[in-house]
Amino acid sequence: MCLAALASCSSDRTPTRGDQPSSQVLYRQGEAGYHTFRIPALIATANGTILAFSEGRRDGSGDSGDIDLVLKRSQDGGQSWGPIEVVWDDGPHVCGNPCPVWDAETGTLWLLMTRNHGQDTEAEIVEGTSRDTRRVFVTSTRDDGRTWTTPREITDQVKLPHWNWYATGPGVGIQLRNGPHRGRLVIPCDHKAREDGQFQFRSHVIYSDDHGITWQLGGMTADGTNESQIVELENGDLLLNMRRASKVEEPYRIVSRSTDAGLSWSEWWFEEQLPGPRCQASLITYPGLANYLLFSNPASTRRENLTVRSSKDGGDTWSHQRLLHSGPSAYSCLAVLPDGQIGCLYEAGTASPYEQIVFSRVSREWLEAGN
Repeated sequence: MCLAALASCSSDRTPTRGDQPSSQVLYRQGEAGYHTFRIPALIATANGTILAFSEGRRDGSGDSGDIDLVLKRSQDGGQSWGPIEVVWDDGPHVCGNPCPVWDAETGTLWLLMTRNHGQDTEAEIVEGTSRDTRRVFVTSTRDDGRTWTTPREITDQVKLPHWNWYATGPGVGIQLRNGPHRGRLVIPCDHKAREDGQFQFRSHVIYSDDHGITWQLGGMTADGTNESQIVELENGDLLLNMRRASKVEEPYRIVSRSTDAGLSWSEWWFEEQLPGPRCQASLITYPGLANYLLFSNPASTRRENLTVRSSKDGGDTWSHQRLLHSGPSAYSCLAVLPDGQIGCLYEAGTASPYEQIVFSRVSREWLEAGN
């Protein structure tokens, strides 16, 4: 494991006035010896540090090859950022799918990740013809990302033997605030497996009830779901917001509910208020505001029009929306920043969504002025 500083952050910024958004490029194709950066994850700690994770892909923009998990940190609310640091580099292999979660009871930031052989493609892993399988790892930091523990494999704890493909997040996990399982760390995931001769695509969760020491497999959804993000509602129910699998045609997000802290999930339904392509999205709660949810995704049938939305009733209605990037855009991750503003880390470009990863700050006032 290496924590070498590789390159300073770009100073590119969009000027801001009043409540208008401000934006800056954090990761750009070609910098620090990486061909492309993808798969953003964003989280703020209780100490006021903001961490922006991504995959640094050395050989190309694809999902295979030499891929490192990298990080930039900000200690001034996202106004400026430090250099690229490498959280996990496993030589020519794939280290990715960052999904951090903050444990407010211990002050530890946990980072869930996946690893596979660099020469294996997703199709080979799904078919079971790959050199190795997808494996699940966890690392942690108690100093806001300055140092990290050696990645520890937890595959046997959270993956069934017949599952081939596996992904943590990408995005963020949550810590439960209510009910008998208060303090539980929950990570949204997905997997692919062959069952009864057919490929099944399912979202699921994993959880820890001992502050990250051990992890267990929680409930899974019905077939047809993919990458997911999770929130806890005021009444303790959990909502899982999911990308649709390749076999599902309807151009909407998919949602399921858990009333038992993630051990089981309801039949999923289409959320027709949230259109989108087959793409990851972000869903978080705004702390201190009952059932106030924030959501971001490319609000189109293609990977374009990165949009942020808000709901004041736990996702029953999505009353406000604002466009952040009208061009090509894809994966994103939201976080509430130390000053109460909303941060969004997202893939965007002019000819392709994968040219850069941008960090934008927006206020609730600006968001709620949209319709």
